[in-house]
Amino acid sequence: MSFRISYAPPADDTLAKMRDGESFRDEMARTLGQEPYGHASSAVKSERDRREATVSGAIVLYYVSRSVLTVTVVRLVPLP
Repeated sequence: MSFRISYAPPADDTLAKMRDGESFRDEMARTLGQEPYGHASSAVKSERDRREATVSGAIVLYYVSRSVLTVTVVRLVPLP
């Protein structure tokens, strides 16, 4: 089962500025798109569906919607 990855406007703006944006999108689909509760992610503030993970050198804050199989990235912080 795979999850659709969507980006909220602030995360989408950051992604557009990343020089390796396409490879980042591919890695998101390969990791969190397949297992949003895996990939060494952790719950934020004890909310199971509000999560944080590091993917391709970027910190990703996202929400998981199991009912519609969507991962929504709300904040994206590329590491220097």
